[in-house]
Amino acid sequence: MPEKTLRLGIVGTGTIAAVHASAAELLPQVRLVAATSRREEPGREFAARFSCDYEPSVEAMVARSDIDAVAITTPSGAHAECGILAARAGKHVFCEKPIDVTLEKIDRLIQTCREQGVQLGAVFQSRMGEGAIALKEAVQSGRFGTVSLCSAYIPWYRTDEYYQSVGWRGTHALDGGGALMNQGVHAIDLLLWLAGDVEEVSGRCDTRFHQTIEVEDNAVAWLRFKTGATGVIQASTCSWPGQKKRLEIMGSGGTVIMEDDAFKCWSFRDESPDDAERLAPKKLSGIGGGASDPKAISNEGHRRLYEDFAEAVFTGRPSRISGDEARRAVNLILAIYRSSKTGKIVRLDEI
Repeated sequence: MPEKTLRLGIVGTGTIAAVHASAAELLPQVRLVAATSRREEPGREFAARFSCDYEPSVEAMVARSDIDAVAITTPSGAHAECGILAARAGKHVFCEKPIDVTLEKIDRLIQTCREQGVQLGAVFQSRMGEGAIALKEAVQSGRFGTVSLCSAYIPWYRTDEYYQSVGWRGTHALDGGGALMNQGVHAIDLLLWLAGDVEEVSGRCDTRFHQTIEVEDNAVAWLRFKTGATGVIQASTCSWPGQKKRLEIMGSGGTVIMEDDAFKCWSFRDESPDDAERLAPKKLSGIGGGASDPKAISNEGHRRLYEDFAEAVFTGRPSRISGDEARRAVNLILAIYRSSKTGKIVRLDEI
């Protein structure tokens, strides 16, 4: 065993929980101790699969003295509630996206973790890819000159069976939204991380195809960033057969188009010796996927985030993606929803 081990409990044992568990298995400094689920049978099956204990409730799990941190993989609208229970029991909190679906609940979670002196880390694995990191460095070094356009496109596809397979999907209460809040949130977080905060937004959200859900399956928004750059977000779960998520950043000095974590265009007025390498075929991180199948994602991004989160817990430094960072994407998505409902431009400082 390593000198320090992060002893982990997982709350929720659905599809994404298996990605968490398999990622944790790859790290000697993380050990899965227990799991809990609202449904006992699949919870016990999960525990058997990953050789950990099964606990009948969140309360029972966080009462254990042999658990240091809790990963929250429940439906989105229950994230803050579970995280607050864990934090009040002195456990560090590692939360799937989005960290909840309302700002009020997110703020209570962030504040509780601060008051209890525990780490709050969020899961946005797209930030961990080599492509995303290289693009962030290009932005920070000023290679784009005056940035003009910053946009994100998520033309994905989900079947009716996907929404009907579990009762919370596509509901306002527990999913919080659709193509933006559930699927598009990864690209939206990445866009904000790269391009900075949005000042104002105008959006339109519709349910075009999945008539049994309460939330949007098609959305488009116009953005003005605080830098003065503009851009758009397009998100869908009714665009068969589903395409990779795409980010575009353009300015007076260059253009980059990134699909998942690979570059389709990397072009700058002032060239650098390693520019050609950015477009050369190479072994990629595999971070991305999910365009037509939510299960078709690798665990590599989660592995890197667990590695970072464990180090944050061990050293006391902040987690790489904090609660405040994760809040930004939800704030923007809720502003788009408000604009769609009112038909007005929404300033984010007024939310």
